[in-house]
Amino acid sequence: MLFSPANLAPLVAGRRNVVSIHDVEALQRPEAYGRVYASYQRHLLPAIARRARRVVTVSEFSRRELAEILGIPREAIEVVPNGVDSRFSPGADPRPSAQRHGLASPYVLAVGTRSARKNLSALKEAARQLGKLGVEVVVAGSRRGYLRGEAPPPGIRQLGYVDDRLLPGLYAGARALAMPSLHEGFGLPCLEAMASGVPVVAARRAALPEVCGEAALLVEPEPDELATALVSAVRDEAVREKLREAGLERARRFSWDAAAARADSVLDAALREAGSQRP
Repeated sequence: MLFSPANLAPLVAGRRNVVSIHDVEALQRPEAYGRVYASYQRHLLPAIARRARRVVTVSEFSRRELAEILGIPREAIEVVPNGVDSRFSPGADPRPSAQRHGLASPYVLAVGTRSARKNLSALKEAARQLGKLGVEVVVAGSRRGYLRGEAPPPGIRQLGYVDDRLLPGLYAGARALAMPSLHEGFGLPCLEAMASGVPVVAARRAALPEVCGEAALLVEPEPDELATALVSAVRDEAVREKLREAGLERARRFSWDAAAARADSVLDAALREAGSQRP
């Protein structure tokens, strides 16, 4: 059995293939991607999914989307949620990342590649209001050639690519995490922030409510609601403490060990179904 964990797989693998497809954003919102990439996904992804013995995805939201968009039965799709690395914790040292990126003031963090679906323009009002409080809004994430991105609006600082070794400290040093995305198959930064003891404000869209549960402030991804929620998450100590405790508890439910065990059980079931044995 061949396990392909990153959206694409060789078509020749046929029914001896288990493929992980995180989302179908490129099919839902092709305008957010380069023309060649969107066309590539549109033609290959349905064929790969239909030929695989099992499809793995990361949330119930993505499971519903995959079944609807790719035309495969829901029972052929298994959900294996992402996990949170143990490096993300309230005790991570924020000083190296602050020094590397010149973060001298308190900041609200957004994490993700520069893509139109990240909806960073909706943080403009939050940046204006937080700026009056001496709090900066910063975005960590690089550009990718296959994405059609949007530049952050004025008042928001783009950090660009952040070294993986500095990422836990970058989270731990933030006053809050903003996740205004219009579409996410999972939304891992929310859990990484929660594991770091950081309050989360996220859009009430796609898989984000499923992943965050009641451990985040979920709002409509438009400027005024995001601004109000982020100011509350930064200034109101009662709100901050409630979100911190709920977030830490929520993040404990997601681990990479659990994800690996679940993926292993999916592969084992696929092998049995194929009438094969492990080597």
